[in-house]
Amino acid sequence: MAGSRLPRQLFLQGVAAVFMFAFASLYTQIPGLYGPEGILPARRTLRPQGKGRWQQLWETPTLLWEAPRLGLDTAQGLELLSLLGALVALGALLLSPLRHPVIYLLLWAAYLSACQVGQVFLYFQWDSLLLETGFLAVLVAPLRPASHRKEAPQGRQAGALPHEDLPFWLVRWLLFRLMFASGVVKLTSRCPAWWGLTALTYHYETQCLPTPAAWFAHHLPVWLHKLSVVATFLIEIAVPPLFFAPIRRLRLAAFYSQVLLQVLIIITGNYNFFNLMTLVLTTALLDDQHLAAEPGHGSRKKTATSWPKALLATLSLLLELAVYGLLAYGTVHYFGLEVDWQQRTIHSRTTFTFHQFSQWLKTLTLPTVWLGVASLVWELLSALWRWTQVRGWLRKLSAVVQLSLVGTATVALFLISLVPYSYVEPGTHGRLWTGAHRLFGAVEHLQLANSYGLFRRMTGLGGRPEVVLEGSYDGHHWTIEFMYKPGNLSRPPPVVVPHQPRLDWQMWFAALGPHTHSPWFTSLVLRLLQGKEPVIRLVQSQVARYPFHKQPPTYVRAQRYKYWFSQPGEQGQWWRRQWVEEFFPSVSLGDPTLETLLRQFGLQEKSPPRTRSANSTLAQALHWTRSQLSPLEAPALLWGLLMAVGAVRFVQALLAPCSLRSSPLAPVSGEKRRPASQKDSGAASEQATAAPNPCSSSSRTTRRKK
Repeated sequence: MAGSRLPRQLFLQGVAAVFMFAFASLYTQIPGLYGPEGILPARRTLRPQGKGRWQQLWETPTLLWEAPRLGLDTAQGLELLSLLGALVALGALLLSPLRHPVIYLLLWAAYLSACQVGQVFLYFQWDSLLLETGFLAVLVAPLRPASHRKEAPQGRQAGALPHEDLPFWLVRWLLFRLMFASGVVKLTSRCPAWWGLTALTYHYETQCLPTPAAWFAHHLPVWLHKLSVVATFLIEIAVPPLFFAPIRRLRLAAFYSQVLLQVLIIITGNYNFFNLMTLVLTTALLDDQHLAAEPGHGSRKKTATSWPKALLATLSLLLELAVYGLLAYGTVHYFGLEVDWQQRTIHSRTTFTFHQFSQWLKTLTLPTVWLGVASLVWELLSALWRWTQVRGWLRKLSAVVQLSLVGTATVALFLISLVPYSYVEPGTHGRLWTGAHRLFGAVEHLQLANSYGLFRRMTGLGGRPEVVLEGSYDGHHWTIEFMYKPGNLSRPPPVVVPHQPRLDWQMWFAALGPHTHSPWFTSLVLRLLQGKEPVIRLVQSQVARYPFHKQPPTYVRAQRYKYWFSQPGEQGQWWRRQWVEEFFPSVSLGDPTLETLLRQFGLQEKSPPRTRSANSTLAQALHWTRSQLSPLEAPALLWGLLMAVGAVRFVQALLAPCSLRSSPLAPVSGEKRRPASQKDSGAASEQATAAPNPCSSSSRTTRRKK
């Protein structure tokens, strides 16, 4: 297997980018969601129970316990964490010295702290995925930059340490668990849309926040939608075991299939940073050779190989072709693919039953666990072999200590992850080693491993349920329009990725049931009746566009509609809708119905919030920062960050070649070189010829091997 130095760097940069987007997106919404005048004030979630400081921190692991020591309330502390998290993540994205375990530990701790007080608005699978991935980044990040290392085991990149690939294997295991579980739950849910292969005929218009491209995708032919569902099952269920294939071309094929799926989802839906996070995980399927980490590797002349190597290459090719053939046969057989040449379509149908699939899942789930065990054992043995190549007893001792610690952590995290992974099949869950259950139970609240299963059931089969919130002065003329969620029939769907408007997302979930299943909705109605500006900004970031910005509405109500995409040819219309029922009754301040609901859900203000050190320097700095950033819409802020990162990276790329001459790896003029073998000298000369220094017109100097 080729090295994984570049994929690890891509992974660490990707994790930093996702943390930056997540913190920045959350920061823009904190006052309206968690402030003293927000929908669910964060101060209610942290109530001292008279326990010791460390016990309290372990049971509710959040740094926000320390906010009062800084003279801040909980919401202000959350703002500070989000700002610092976004800035630290930006630094890690741009500066390689900041891609350090301590930095990623701080990012993970900050986001975990936010999730502890985030309540329902931070209960999404991608929040758990970011926490799990962020903790893996702590283990993947190097303790020292590679340029500061002197040891270079034979056949490895300069500075590689024996243990470096171990935690990166956990990233591949996480990607497997995410994709395999997401595919399996679609069938175990017995959803008729998934079993009938018609899910995508509903998905594009019923997802939370579709993009304009979703309208066009929705109007594709039905046979193509059904074929796309078949491809989804293939990519999410059949392909993930190839993540552990010993043949790198199979792993690369799996990589590109996952990338294709995620890119198509990004184009047709606003799923914030989730798909970006999944793309970051796919870097575990890459290697240095594929990313051109070995200059001149592809241009070297072919040399004669021994017959064992030629035989092995032939067997690998035959095995690869057999895998592709098996995938093609299984797809055609189990989904009844038939080509209709006259209609120029491909017909598909599910040819297996739920009972057959359940038996197959029961048979296969435990072997996938053993597949993970075998792959991990191989990684451990490979790391042990690399350790034997380390020279010098002191370096050998240091390497074995690091290998022992990282190896133990890797095995422990793998055992912990088996518990949530086995949820896909109850029989396997019950047969797991009890020690794994105990380990998972001890750290479950830290979200080091989580269960996943996206799009389990397709909602809105009879039309997209949508809650339309309305306000009025006189009880006759009603209006309120959200920025992002569907409402106005003539407004095109927005593009807000990587921002997640969390109120809009919860409005989508609220529409799936009665309002009593979403207690926060009553608090939202109350804040709109009170005219609280932080909440208004969640509905319309430009307060002047809010119809009741001068005076709060007298009445607020909510109606449930069913929405559908408009048909081609309907000029100026993106949606059509039909009224279904009243979702929330018309209420005003002091209304008995509203007061009863507030008492029922424990949302009444028992005492006014204490103003904590509003004049402190830190609080004033936070207030000033908020006043400077509040005019920007959240997507514009995140896109601005992205453009700034792109500009800085472009400048870094321009300056990087010129910096090679001053690099510690470059030889100084007149410096004596260590004697090298003829083979190494030839390889170095070949690399120098293939990649001359662009800052010098006649540079032919080779880099001294450390």
